[in-house]
This record gives sequence, C-alpha cells and structure tokens, in this order.
Amino acid sequence: MLRAIPGTLMRGGTSKALYFHAQDLPQSARARDKVLLAAMGSPDPRQINGVGGAHPLTSKVAIIGPSQRPDADVDYLFLQVVVDKAEVSDSQNCGNILAGVGPWSIEKGLVRITGASTPVRIHMLNTGSIAVAHVPTPHGAVEYEGEARIDGVPGSAAAIPIDFLDVAGSSCGKLLPTDSNIDRIEGIEVTCIDNGMPVVLIRAADLGKHGAESPEELEADQALKARIERIRLALGPRMNLGDVAKKTVPKMCLVSPARHGGAIHTRTFIPHRVHEAIGVLGAVSVATACVAPGSVAAQVAGVTPRSGPQRLEIEHPTGFFTVELDVTVAGTTVTVNRSALLRTARKLMQGEVFVPGSAWSDV
Repeated sequence: MLRAIPGTLMRGGTSKALYFHAQDLPQSARARDKVLLAAMGSPDPRQINGVGGAHPLTSKVAIIGPSQRPDADVDYLFLQVVVDKAEVSDSQNCGNILAGVGPWSIEKGLVRITGASTPVRIHMLNTGSIAVAHVPTPHGAVEYEGEARIDGVPGSAAAIPIDFLDVAGSSCGKLLPTDSNIDRIEGIEVTCIDNGMPVVLIRAADLGKHGAESPEELEADQALKARIERIRLALGPRMNLGDVAKKTVPKMCLVSPARHGGAIHTRTFIPHRVHEAIGVLGAVSVATACVAPGSVAAQVAGVTPRSGPQRLEIEHPTGFFTVELDVTVAGTTVTVNRSALLRTARKLMQGEVFVPGSAWSDV
C-alpha cells in the first residue's frame, strides 16, 4: 500500500527540493532515508519512479521543524539524495535550499509575521550554525514575486537577503582547516577553506584547463575527474572531514582569472558533477579565499586583501554570484566578521508525495 506524505516542492536559489515538516517523516535516519530515496526515485539516473529531477541540483530535501535552540526559530536539516546510488548525505549545508526555509516556515505557522519583512532565524543542523533569512511579507503574507534576479534562474522574484552568523569552520572546525593558506598535493598548489562549505581551490591552468570550459566538457574528461577525485580523497582527512569517499564534501573548485568584470572565474565539482552555477555557501567560501593573503584564489584574482566590508562578484558558468563580506586581515590571517548574500525562492507545488508503505520501516 502506498503512503502519502505532505510536502512542498520549492525552488530555492538555483536548486529545487522537497520541503517536509520533521513530524511527517520517520524519526529514525534509516527509515527516513529509505522514504526519501523512494520519493525521489533513487537509485536511477532518470529518477523515473520518483519526483527527483535526475540531477544533484534537483534531488534535494529540506526537513524543518521548531528549533530546540533559544536563538533560532526553526531547525533545518539539508539532505542530498544521490541520483544514481542508494545514498542520502547530511554532510553539508545547502545555502540555495536555505532560501526557501524562511517562506516555508512562515506559511506553515512556525514563524509569525512581524511586518513588511520578517526575519527567520534558521539553525542549520548539518553544521550547527545560524542563518537569518529576511523574508518579504507585505500585506501579512509571504511575497514570492518581485524584481530581484539571480544568475542561473530565469525571470525575477522577491529578494530574500540572508545573513550567515559564525559559519567559518562550521564543517571543518577552522576557516583554513589545514592551518595554511597554501597546500601542495600531486605537484600543484591548492587552498582548503570552509566558510560555510568546505571547498578546495585549484588553478584551472594547473590541471591543463583554461577555466571557461562548459560543465559538459569538464564532465566528459574522465582523466581530469579521476585526478580531481584523487586530490579530494587525499585532502578529506587533512581538512578534518575524515574519509570523504561517500561524502559530498569538499567541493572542488577550479579557478581562473575573471572574464566578465568579477573577482574570479569558477567551475565547481559538487563533487562529481559540475555545477551549472555555484553553490551559495561554496561561493561564500570562494569569496573568502579571495581575501585570504597568499591563497590560490587571492593570487588568481589579483586581490589585495584588506579589512572591512567588501563585495565580491564570483563568476560561474551562467553568470555572477554576489557575496558581501566583512573581514579583518592581520598578516596572513583573515577573520570573518560577517557573510551575506541575496537569494530568491518560489513555491512550485504543494500536496502529497507517495512512497511504498514498506519503505516506512527500519528493516
């Protein structure tokens, strides 16, 4: 017998996810993951027997409930449902899907509207850090329509500014988890950084690339992918992430000089497919690396690291991602005081997703 689960399909930033209330899913992680695999249709490259979109960016889940912390309104768990494997990963945050958490929480009655803009304090369970989403709520309801545009999404929508509080080192324990702005591996220089998302930055030229290849070109280069994966697996333990063979972090970012007036040009493996844009928190980490003295990103961007508020445009395959930072630079050390950005979200569909009743068990 099929079992119905209330859910909402939403676009958050440049991704899509099923949003669930925590109380509507099994409480054990094993049963929960079985349910989500069935809902998405994994493992299957087309996810034909579920509602997943056959791509990592459209095979995501947000689980939300009242927060157990006094300094947050809601708890948000992000889960990446692997498309072609029976795997569900909680090893990272997702800043794109985060954009829909505030609107969803307000509409589900977890957060009370406070005015024309309602702040929603979100405890990101994956890393234990806090984000504050400022949701437009004119006329006493969430407003999805507006004039804000983000690259990678057609049309416009209402702006949702998001402030990240103390996300530096949230996954790895330190902003620079190897205690160095530069590491060397397989004869090349890399920078390992975590300002909300663990990222390894590599000069595209050091891998024989110019950096403006399409995602499809990079994914077709099997030798390149194999080398990047070797580097990723080797750096996982050094970044305090342990064995990352079955994890979706760290992300691997190829950087090259800016081509369109931004700070730096990027191509990001997430970790085995290439992002058509760049992840929210991945962009924050890349921007932070650009202002870290001596890092690979700072060298490629040609940025002179300085203290204070600043805005960096991170170029990606479909446009720009704007990150606002306030940092303190002292010698080779950078301290992040504030990270912020702008996203949009859209509610696409609401109802019930059906899964086999047999999935709802620990067996």
